[in-house]
Amino acid sequence: MRIALTISLLLAVCCTSGCVRRTITITSDPPGTLVWLNDREVGRTPVTVDFLYYGTYDVRLEREGHEPKMTHGVARAPVWDNVPLDFFAEILPVEFHSRVQWHYELMPLDDDQDALRDRAESLREKLETQ
Repeated sequence: MRIALTISLLLAVCCTSGCVRRTITITSDPPGTLVWLNDREVGRTPVTVDFLYYGTYDVRLEREGHEPKMTHGVARAPVWDNVPLDFFAEILPVEFHSRVQWHYELMPLDDDQDALRDRAESLREKLETQ
């Protein structure tokens, strides 16, 4: 009797178990910036992607007329998605959602050739005096 009850309980938990959904939402200023996560193109901002693992992700953003940005983002686990609580988050008949949000600002492209030449000359003068 006890074994049958245990088996019934395990089957009930397995058949009605919930799940955990993990998403990263990336926004930028200006919007419409092309985004890569770990060298995989994921779309234009604002963009939301699913992920499996918490940790550090390489982020690359590009938009015409702006300086490209290569940085990283950190996805941290919420308290309920850490050991041992994550076990219960996976088996409870409830859907949990872990949302990570990152925002990046891109600088306008500075392509003034005269200003670039002036900066190069001043750096050359500094090096020659040292």
